[in-house]
Amino acid sequence: QVQLVESGGGSVQAGGSLRLSCAASGFPASSYCMAWFRQAPGKEREGVAIVDRYAQIRYGDSVKGRFTISKDLAKATLYLQMDTLKPEDTAMYYCAARPAGNCVWRSADYTYWGQGTQVTVSS
Repeated sequence: QVQLVESGGGSVQAGGSLRLSCAASGFPASSYCMAWFRQAPGKEREGVAIVDRYAQIRYGDSVKGRFTISKDLAKATLYLQMDTLKPEDTAMYYCAARPAGNCVWRSADYTYWGQGTQVTVSS
């Protein structure tokens, strides 16, 4: 059974940090594209960061220089370190996996999704 389970969300003041985790099971995560997306109320789902099977990484323009994606293959866990958080980062954050070597930003191309973890940043 495929599972992606996120954790680490919460409430923080602007300028603070949070670290999200996504535990993957039931599929070979090492050969998948793994990604973080987010969705704020009334807005479309937005790609935050992606890492492919070759560990190549890309970030969305709004988080470059502040967020860091990483993965621990031994633990089958994906991370998102979020620093210098802003109120506009407030959203539900989702972990996603795509069974292909290349990563894309289109959320519809991702097969597996976690349940999400809420991040709230106050000013």
